[in-house]
Amino acid sequence: MANSKYEYVKCFEAEDEVMYPNIIVVQIDGRDFGSFSEKQGFEKPNDEKALNLMNACAIKVLENFSDVIFAYGFSDEYSFVLKKETTFYQRRASKILSIIVSFFSSTFVTKWKEFFSQKELSVSPSFHSRVISCASMEVLQAYLLWRQTECHTSNLYNTCLWKLVVSGKSKKEAKEILKVEDIVKYRENGTPVKRLRKKAVIVHSENIATKGFWNNYSCLTEELGLLAEGINKIKPEYLRSFQFESKLMLSTWIVVRIDGCHFHRFCEDNGFQKPNDEQALNLMNSCAVSLLEMFKDIIFAYGVSDEYSFVLKKESLLYQRRPSEIVSAIVSLFSAMYVMKWKEFFPEKEFKEPPYFDGRSICYPSSEILRDYLAWRQVDCHINNQYNTCFWLLVKSGKSRTEAQISLKGTQTQEKNELLAQFDIDYNALPIMFRMGSSVFQDKDELTGNDEVVVEHCNIIDTSFWKEHPRILDEEEPLLTILRPHSNKMLRLS
Repeated sequence: MANSKYEYVKCFEAEDEVMYPNIIVVQIDGRDFGSFSEKQGFEKPNDEKALNLMNACAIKVLENFSDVIFAYGFSDEYSFVLKKETTFYQRRASKILSIIVSFFSSTFVTKWKEFFSQKELSVSPSFHSRVISCASMEVLQAYLLWRQTECHTSNLYNTCLWKLVVSGKSKKEAKEILKVEDIVKYRENGTPVKRLRKKAVIVHSENIATKGFWNNYSCLTEELGLLAEGINKIKPEYLRSFQFESKLMLSTWIVVRIDGCHFHRFCEDNGFQKPNDEQALNLMNSCAVSLLEMFKDIIFAYGVSDEYSFVLKKESLLYQRRPSEIVSAIVSLFSAMYVMKWKEFFPEKEFKEPPYFDGRSICYPSSEILRDYLAWRQVDCHINNQYNTCFWLLVKSGKSRTEAQISLKGTQTQEKNELLAQFDIDYNALPIMFRMGSSVFQDKDELTGNDEVVVEHCNIIDTSFWKEHPRILDEEEPLLTILRPHSNKMLRLS
């Protein structure tokens, strides 16, 4: 990222390192998967092909990320255990959970046809993810037992539920039949306080939380350690306390920035044009439009290259402002949409490996600082685009990449413009999307008067943009009354 006077906004980015020696577990689970399963016509109570698809995605995660050494899954959920001494992305929770859920989501869409050759994906699948920080092997042991117990309990309940439905009962009737209540206490007036419970059953399957299972696999014990004797009773409340979770500060602007992982390699593998591939940028923009249509709390997005920043409204209570839920939902859905929309923009290309993104959330306390954040990203767009345009011109003219880097080292804007002029290129005549990036937001259609999501390529550093669209950041109070006026000496993107 380029240097600029707006770079101070980086100080608002919080570090969320999971301290060593805690064992890191990333749990992912389907987002609105009940609805997704119904729309895709999955068999009830279990769809074997869907479960095998989930397993195939988990295998791909373990193959792609060597730090993930064990996974356990059931239904629409998977838990990935990283080796104890991992330094994967400096143990930053937001990076780890977003990368794994993004890769899993992309792989899910990519492998769909292997398992459902006769079914088209009618809606985009997506997943939530969170980090569980296990302070010891005993906590990991308890966590795994908790998830496997949940598998047994849920499967028994769902099997009974759908047997009743098949026999002619409505879903509501079946749920009433299966409802069991315990009296946990009595109020002062004598009325009972009831709590719903489910009856569990012992299923003859390998218990992953026992010493006998775990310690037989040296590949697991070498990375994590030995388990104690098997445990029989767990309290979910105890395990939930280890979830690496917090809530973002109220009344602050939330920005979720996603960034392509190893996208230089992805671009090379797929033959993207240098320095800019218009179709690849349009694909990114199309995914951003879909997110604004699905998440009404996202009121603005700005994208450049393989990066997008999504701004949530200041009063947003999306997922109770839990960062892992917000980041994972956005990065998962974006990743899945990228794969689903690929053929619209690259009908002749098949990518070799699924694309994936990392993500993080940042809170900005004022509209002024938020605007400076967006200005920082647009300045970064301009500086990087100008450099890359010069770099690839030099490479195409016969220089090696190393020679091109040496030629451009320490050059300023004017020098780069002079270099471009030698190739008869006017930087300001290049496509505006390359120079200014893409802004995505809700705007009124002049013909219908209805709101629609639009993509524009404009100077968001200039106050004139915000003056023309005052309701983007504050529908009641014009933005310019909140923000400090910038100097008349506006940054020239040239």
